[in-house]
Amino acid sequence: MQDSLNKNALIFGGASGIGWATACALIESGAMVTIADVRTPSERNGVLRPIRCDVRDAAQVRYAVHSATETAPLDWLVYSTGIQHYGSVVDTPVEEYDLVQSINARGAFLACHEAIPRMRKGSAIVLVSSVQALACQEGVAAYAASKGTLESLTRAIAVDHAKDNIRVNAVLPGTVDTPMVRSSAERFGGTDGLEQTLQQWGENHPLGRVAHADEIARLIAFLLSDKASFITGASYRADGGLLAQLAVRL
Repeated sequence: MQDSLNKNALIFGGASGIGWATACALIESGAMVTIADVRTPSERNGVLRPIRCDVRDAAQVRYAVHSATETAPLDWLVYSTGIQHYGSVVDTPVEEYDLVQSINARGAFLACHEAIPRMRKGSAIVLVSSVQALACQEGVAAYAASKGTLESLTRAIAVDHAKDNIRVNAVLPGTVDTPMVRSSAERFGGTDGLEQTLQQWGENHPLGRVAHADEIARLIAFLLSDKASFITGASYRADGGLLAQLAVRL
């Protein structure tokens, strides 16, 4: 990605999982990357700037954006912050629903609200959604609702800011080997063990496995790059064929 040289990127939720894999991919291609996260990444180098940020706090999001753009406008914005909560609309306490929405969806709004005025013409945004925005399992009402919000937000920003030559797209992963998924596997895996549970979950995908975070990061990097210069307002599934299949078995 030669067009990554000297690019200024900000990744919310970049300390682990898909966000961290994306940070590594962009750094390797020559970008300066700022990570905004409640955690500190385990690795650092000269082109990585970590900022502690709770995306529920508008002031902290504003500070992260302003810090990332002190010396140059922003070229790329990635929102990869998210939490999972399990339960139906009856089982989920209102406070838990509000928490999931505030981190998964409202935080993305805040990030774009602050970042877009400080982005160059020709810049790009990727919001990390989920296949559960389109089709979901049982007991994920809050999570699915938050990811569906990201889908609509992607289209709205794309339309509103096409005149500024700012592109925005969404990435919808299937099951990805991340700390959040591993935490869920430990919760629901029973006596099977973590690795066996991940293997079983992977078998739900036609490709027969869960994704690696760097596989999603490569798609994000492509959508940010000039190679995707005519792509905006789109949603890209990276789900191993999960939503292409019917539940019916012959």
